[in-house]
Parts: sequence; structure tokens; C-alpha cells
Amino acid sequence: MNPLPNGFSRRSWLQTASAGFGYVAFAGLSSLQGKDTLQGRDTPPEGATGSGNPLQPKTPHHRGRAKRVIFLCMQGGPSHVDTFDYKPELIAAAGKKGKFARALLAPQWKFSQRGKSGLWISDLFPSLAKEADELCLIRSMHCDQPVHPRAMTQMHTGNAQFVRPSLGAWTLYGLGTENQNLPGFIALNPPGGGGQTIGSAFLPAVYQGTSIGGPQLRRPGAGLAGGAGGNQIPDLTNPRITDKGQRRQLDFVQKLNRGQLDGELPQPGVEGAIESLELAFRMQDALPELMDLSNESKATLDAYGVNDATTQRFARQCLLARRFVEAGVRFVEISHGNWDHHLQLSSQLPQRCREVDQPIAALLADLRQRRLLDETLVIWGGEFGRTPDGPNGDGRDHNNKGYTLWMAGGGVRGGFSYGATDPLGYEAVEDRCHIHDWHATILHLMGLDHTRLTYRYAGRDFRLTDVYGQVVEKIIA
Repeated sequence: MNPLPNGFSRRSWLQTASAGFGYVAFAGLSSLQGKDTLQGRDTPPEGATGSGNPLQPKTPHHRGRAKRVIFLCMQGGPSHVDTFDYKPELIAAAGKKGKFARALLAPQWKFSQRGKSGLWISDLFPSLAKEADELCLIRSMHCDQPVHPRAMTQMHTGNAQFVRPSLGAWTLYGLGTENQNLPGFIALNPPGGGGQTIGSAFLPAVYQGTSIGGPQLRRPGAGLAGGAGGNQIPDLTNPRITDKGQRRQLDFVQKLNRGQLDGELPQPGVEGAIESLELAFRMQDALPELMDLSNESKATLDAYGVNDATTQRFARQCLLARRFVEAGVRFVEISHGNWDHHLQLSSQLPQRCREVDQPIAALLADLRQRRLLDETLVIWGGEFGRTPDGPNGDGRDHNNKGYTLWMAGGGVRGGFSYGATDPLGYEAVEDRCHIHDWHATILHLMGLDHTRLTYRYAGRDFRLTDVYGQVVEKIIA
């Protein structure tokens, strides 16, 4: 039934009212120019219903090793030669002129072989070193951008020149989510670089990351949200209307938007826009309860470092990440910074490492103890690394030519080192891994073929890896 008088269609009304601005907004919400082109899926995705819910679990292209991702994003470019890329030649050459006629700077922290695998890891990570046999070090990363914003954007979207969907959005688009009462993609304290790092770009808006940050992640007591602490999640509750009234309001919007638009073809992205409203309604109960840490044991809180002033903030986020993936969230990103150490490397780098070392080690151990690690891909790294030399004797500059990231769980080889930089750590020279290869490998581990995970927009099929990328088979267990 047409709710508007005289057969006047809703599309016509939006096109004419307020000079057509209503239609512009509606078009943006519904992604009118885009089309789902998940190639290779001739049958409806597994779990899909007649409602066309875009967040329903979908059948992957192949059997994936990982079901979910936790991405630990270290903003600013951690120094690989001081943490995970052992360079004895750099130690021996300290003080000599390097590649750019500047004095080479040796790491001030001892490296040792850790675990049964004997991975070389710096003393800056004493807790994480105990998890060495879970880590897969990729020591030959390189990207195209030497400046922070563009490198951070490329790390997240594969492209630094144009607005593209983020890695998390592509993952959610390809697989859906396992908990329909929670966002499929959550960003805790999202990284800099603007909305692109967690955005969905031309994908329907329902696939973008839900950002959670600010005071609710820093409060010292229990009850981050809900419980004793009250609801601390911004814009999630609506005190001006009852649940019943809100439900009636949403039902009316659903009635308007689920129809045939008076005989015109249905608009393919409307379900995504409506599902965003429905999800927000369901989240009002589920998310605050999940973020309330008051039911965690003292042993768990102490293991993560929740009650320690140095580790508290990142520990809380790591514990929340575990709770989120355990509840079925597909992709969780945590950001931490600043790792941009042009100056004061000797004092600032140890501080950054202390803030994350214990929480990350506890996260890996907790996931393993709960039998979640095998199906959860944990990723650590920044947008690039640092140079082996420095301008002032206590700092290092940007280095996008060679750096280290690591992965754990989710089907990767633990206790394994892949690739290498040159003897001083300037540039990746062995088994080089570009950011496109890294993205292709992550998607592969999730059961997605990066060449088939596409979305048609503006007359062409787009993908995360553009026309590049090779799966790094050697790191897969």
C-alpha cells in the first residue's frame, strides 16, 4: 500500500521535496551506484534470509583457517630494528656512516632467541617473547608511502590516492557476522587518518566500522558501559522515547522502505541502510552488557594489566577485543600510539612497548586457553618501520622500504620468520611482501579469494588489492 496520497510515490516525493535533498540523502544511504558482485557465489549465501540482511553470515570462497580478526594497529611506525628484526651487522657498524651519510644507530636493547622456535625478539617485549612460538614474523614488508597519513590509509584500504573501503569493511562484506545484535566490525580507539581507516567508502554503510573510543575506554573501575558504570557509549541510547515507541518508529520506517516503490525496481542497498537502524536498536542492550568488565575475574584483569597504570588503557581494549570476538564479532581493530620516534627513542620506545607488551601476551594466552586462537587471526604492526640511522643520535626516520609485522593464530605458522631486510635493515630484499600481498593473505586465511571479492561501482569491479597481490603461501600452516 502506498502511504502517500494520490499515488505519489515515495521516490517522487524525495526527488521534489526540499529541492530533492531528501533523495540525495536516500541515495547515499542506499548506495544506488553500487552492486554486490561477490563472484563465484551462484547460490544465496549460507544463513541468508528473505529479508536480505546484508550482515547475515555468508559462505566463503573456500574453507578459511580464521573466522575473525583482531588487528593491533601501532600508529607511527614502530622501529623494526629495535624490536623484531635482529641486525648484528647494525650493532657492529654503529657510529659509521649509513646509506644516507648519517651515523648508524645500534639498538640499545638486547636481542635473544625465544621459545622452542628460537625467534629473535628484543628485550623490549619480555612478556610477548614468551609467546614466540605463536608468532609469525613478516620481516620483509614494504609499502609505497613514506608519510604517515598516506601510509596509514594504504595499510587499511590498499590505496593512498582514492577513497576505498577498509580491510575490516571488505571482510565484513565478504563474510557477514556471527552475532546479529552486535556490529560486525568494531574499532576501539580508531587510528588517525580520518574515517577511511575504518570506513566502507562505496560499500553500503552497514559495513563500516563502529567506533568506540574516548573516556569509556579509560575509566579505571568496572562498568565501562552498563552496570555500575552506566551506559558510556555515545549516541547509543535515546532517552526521549521508550523502547516500545522506538520499535514502532522503526517498524514504520521499515514499512516505507521494504515496499516495491510503486512498481519501480527495488533499490539494492536499502536493506543495508535499514539494517543499520535495526542493529543500533538491538545494540542498546547487547553492547553495553558486553563492555561491562565487572564479571571478569581478578586473575584475568591482572593477567591483562587492567589494574596497572602503565598498561591499563590498552589492556582494557585487548580484553574487550577478546570478549567481542568470543561473542561473534568478525573484525576488531585496536589502535595504539604514538610510535613516531624521530627523537627520544631511548626513553619513548620502551614506554610504548611497556604499554602493550603484557596486554598482547595475555590476549594470545587467553585466546589459546579458550580455544579461540586457532580461528582468530591476530595482527600487529604499524604503517611502516624506521631507518637504521638517525638525524640526532637518539631517533630514527620513516622507512617504508622494509619493516616488520607479525601475525598469530588463524592458520599462520607459529614460531616462524618470513623474509628479510638487508643486513642493516634499510630495505626488504628477501621474499618481499607488499601491502597488497599482506591483504591478499589475510583475506585468504579468512576464506576469501582477493581476486573474487569485488564490488561493482561506477562502471567497474573494485577489490581491496586492486589488480595486485599474491597470497604468501609460505606463512600458512
